[in-house]
Amino acid sequence: MSRKIFLCAISNISSGHCLEDCRFCTQSVKYGADIERYYHKPVETIVEEARRARECKAVGFCLVTAGKGLDDKTLRFVCKAADAVKKAVPELGLIACNGTANVEQLRILKDHGIENYNHNLETSERYYPNICTTHTWQERFETCENVKKADLMLLTGGIFGMGESDEDRFSMLHSIAELDPISVPLNFYHPHPMLPLENRKMPMEEALDLIRMAGKILGESRIMVAGGREFTFGDEDYRIFEAGADAIVIGDYLTTKGRDPRRDISMLIAHGYEIAENCHDR
Repeated sequence: MSRKIFLCAISNISSGHCLEDCRFCTQSVKYGADIERYYHKPVETIVEEARRARECKAVGFCLVTAGKGLDDKTLRFVCKAADAVKKAVPELGLIACNGTANVEQLRILKDHGIENYNHNLETSERYYPNICTTHTWQERFETCENVKKADLMLLTGGIFGMGESDEDRFSMLHSIAELDPISVPLNFYHPHPMLPLENRKMPMEEALDLIRMAGKILGESRIMVAGGREFTFGDEDYRIFEAGADAIVIGDYLTTKGRDPRRDISMLIAHGYEIAENCHDR
């Protein structure tokens, strides 16, 4: 029986106006990256992106906003977008990724069809002050705990290749394991000339070893390779599944281009994998 691979798409519904100083993120206004910036993407556009994602076999669709966390205005907008997507494409599993959030806010999202919430730890607690000073790692961890309290399914992961040590990587994965998420997005840092982090490309074998380590530490959690897949693995990205990945992000990312999803579908079929039909597939 062939392994099933889960496909997820993301929509950057509010882009490029974040006041935080995360050193890995082009959406921070502090670094002046040349990206598209807007407060609210038209809901009709979000729905059309969701339709295209489902046509490309995505089972998850993530509504992402820039900024530290949810405020009342952002919450209303995410709920409006979620309502519209759920009505138009009911078979998609909806994910929200809107920064720090309390239990009440998360329960409101659930009432509007959000099933999963993504909030990444990014790196270890020890290393976090080296990549962000405007909020704490503990705030991130507490939001992940809030997701569980709100009876939403948790997605939490991080980024490799930001100058962290092997010990930091190990520590981050164990912190993620404490939270017992349904899915773990693993990102590989994609350098940008306006960002203050070193412009370093992680060697592919090192990245594959990290996927294997994540699988061993995280047990039943689904391992998703997200940002940096094309940059890190190139045309050998089929090897991430041999290393244990169960899911990928298809299409474009928040501020970087991805591949044509049809290419990814062809790659999966060519290597003998089955594409999951829904979020709860086994």
